[in-house]
Amino acid sequence: MSDDHDMTAMPHEPFTPADVVLEGFLALETPEGFRAELIEGEIVVTPPPGAPRDHVIPDGTFAPQARRLYRGAEPWMPCAGVAMVLEVTSSRPNADREVKRRCYARGGIPLYLLVDRDTSTVTLFTDAESGDYRELHAVPFGKTLSLPEPFGFDLETADFL
Repeated sequence: MSDDHDMTAMPHEPFTPADVVLEGFLALETPEGFRAELIEGEIVVTPPPGAPRDHVIPDGTFAPQARRLYRGAEPWMPCAGVAMVLEVTSSRPNADREVKRRCYARGGIPLYLLVDRDTSTVTLFTDAESGDYRELHAVPFGKTLSLPEPFGFDLETADFL
């Protein structure tokens, strides 16, 4: 004899985006010593205490050809000899505006060019000292931005509009 109540099927609710993030968070296998938290919908992983060197990948890296920095370079190359790095804001614009800016300044990269799609501006950061850039020059898309040597030309931003 069978019991009709044993085989009752419940309709499965579709996953919401919040459910997907929570499932991903709960499935994380965080390395020993790291701490993973889910804060306001973002998964934040904090490394153990210690100050490892920054490992940042710019959207663009510019260096004099004579330096031959890229020939046989590892994916994580040193900053020495790099003239300028470029970032274009993406889904985490504050990382480009703040965190990466300080990383590049700590690395001693003389020029940092930020194309900010959210604010429609192009900003050149210069004069790296004490872990940040002390000078910046920002122009709205459509205006000209002067790039100092070793570039020495005006960057036209009309095409950024």
